[in-house]
Amino acid sequence: MRVLLTGSAGFIGSHIAEALDHEVVTADLRTGVDVRDPDALDRLLPGVDAVIHQAAKVGLGVNVADLPDYASANAYGTATLLAAMARHGVGRLVLASSMVVYGEGAYDCPRHGRVRPGPRREEDLAGGVFDPRCPLCGDVLSPSVIGEDAPLDPRNAYATTKLAQEHLAANWARETGGTAVALRYHNVYGPRMPRDTPYAGVASLFLSALLAGRAPRVFEDGGQRRDFVHVRDVARANVLALGAGRPGESAAYNIASGTPRTVGDLAAALAVATGGPEPVTTGEYRLGDVRHIVASPARAARELGFTAEIPFEDGIKEVVSYTYA
Repeated sequence: MRVLLTGSAGFIGSHIAEALDHEVVTADLRTGVDVRDPDALDRLLPGVDAVIHQAAKVGLGVNVADLPDYASANAYGTATLLAAMARHGVGRLVLASSMVVYGEGAYDCPRHGRVRPGPRREEDLAGGVFDPRCPLCGDVLSPSVIGEDAPLDPRNAYATTKLAQEHLAANWARETGGTAVALRYHNVYGPRMPRDTPYAGVASLFLSALLAGRAPRVFEDGGQRRDFVHVRDVARANVLALGAGRPGESAAYNIASGTPRTVGDLAAALAVATGGPEPVTTGEYRLGDVRHIVASPARAARELGFTAEIPFEDGIKEVVSYTYA
């Protein structure tokens, strides 16, 4: 199989390139190929059987001034790629999506059962009440496990454009008979994580602080729950996804470890592994952040044959060893 891998020089893309046992055609903005350039795509796509699309502007965004860049890189870039795939008869797509399309995760109310919370209120956040409230009675909710069929509710520029990518891929699949598989990555960490940028993930931000001799600053109370999945597990999921899906349809999968941890746990583990200062819990918050996203990886296990293999403790040690090497 001949595979076009976009974002091939990036954190996740570079690991996918190493994991693929296929002929790989690489495309990355760092090496002069922009997926928004139809001419560049027309040079790369002849003879390609499948595309793994990782190229994207990542991170939650700094402010609304970032909106055009996210829309251009993620939504317009994906639309341009899909149009080129249709021109060249490329019928298989694996798309990097994200847990952020869910907005808040799944929650239960002691009185009303499973409910869908709205955005957290600023007065609650300012008062140190970080868990969402029931939209019916106002009680604080308890987090539960979210599956791929949950309602989607993107709450920042990155999330909105990742969901747009999924919708565009579904449009392409229906209209061309192609197969689209969207992998909703949870919090990916591992060697070659980007650092020293406000658009990096939380693990990268904590590690950058520790390498500079500073204590990691943990927002809210540190109790927000995430699923941290190693980048090589994510790469393996992409390889497996090349054989999944049905013509004319799109499918989405949580790519997660299945073992959630708090952001405070992550900061503490990195501090211990680096021998750096203990984390500081600040109580700060961002309105675009969500509280808990705990994933069910059951569908990926059942339909892709994917189960995360790298334990969190081993992964953290590897990240630190790689960084100090």
